[in-house]
Amino acid sequence: MTRPLKGKVALVAGATRGAGRGIAIELGAAGATVYCTGRSTRTQQSEVKRPETIEETAELVRGAGGEGIAAQVDHLDPAQVEAIVARIERERGRLDILVNDVWGADHLIEWNVPVWTHSLDGGLRMLRLSIDTHLITSHFALSLLIRNPGGLVVEMTDGTAEYNSENYRLSVFYDLAKTSVVRMGWSLAKELQPFRCTAVALSPGWLRSEQMLDIYGVTEANWRDATAKQPHFVISETPRYVGRAVAHLAGDPDVARWNGQSLSSGQLAQVYGFTDLDGSRPDAWRYMREVQDPGKPADATGYR
Repeated sequence: MTRPLKGKVALVAGATRGAGRGIAIELGAAGATVYCTGRSTRTQQSEVKRPETIEETAELVRGAGGEGIAAQVDHLDPAQVEAIVARIERERGRLDILVNDVWGADHLIEWNVPVWTHSLDGGLRMLRLSIDTHLITSHFALSLLIRNPGGLVVEMTDGTAEYNSENYRLSVFYDLAKTSVVRMGWSLAKELQPFRCTAVALSPGWLRSEQMLDIYGVTEANWRDATAKQPHFVISETPRYVGRAVAHLAGDPDVARWNGQSLSSGQLAQVYGFTDLDGSRPDAWRYMREVQDPGKPADATGYR
């Protein structure tokens, strides 16, 4: 890609780490001005208690050639969300891309724990962080986005509609959180279509986020060492891969063909021809269905 998004303005809600950071960087690399929001700053840590900050993300955007602007926003607070949208309108006069990537609930998940013994407070907090934040952000941001035809909304989730409909995601709360966001992308598409804007749901594959690398005790440089503990980690991908998916969607003059659909990074790589940082094209959700879930030995041949 050259810089097809030059002059475009993006809000990446939840850009502190993981997919949000990867998306912000790739939008910047494509020429966009990117407002990077989140709760973790160099002076204040969120409940996630991770070291990554929104200032770092904005610096990485600038390093990639874009304009990165860090703004501390709690997307559960309507007043804070309204204020960042008003700031974007005041400073830029437009909003072309909204990425709803707010999550920050990994620490609340209780895997393989039934709803009657799962922490109720933790489960409801998970839903608030994953669903309410997206709704609040869309409520305030979309009235600005629809002023210009061609606007794009990306609802970030975990799992495609097809995969999630066929598989229990090991927790009622987590299952509901991720499937609801897919449906949100579909519903927003109906509301945006009359304004010639597009909404999609998008899932990365097995993400080599900062936290996932820490869990396996590896770095991006030696991530394959983790396959000794979890062989199926061979299908994993960097956050920049899904970032490139978003950048290509945003730069596609025919992006409306995807309106309302549930997409994945691996699927879009086959259409647009982009690769992950190592030149591969991981297709994680197809791998999950065809290799991991049936209990076959780990083998990414033909899947990356």
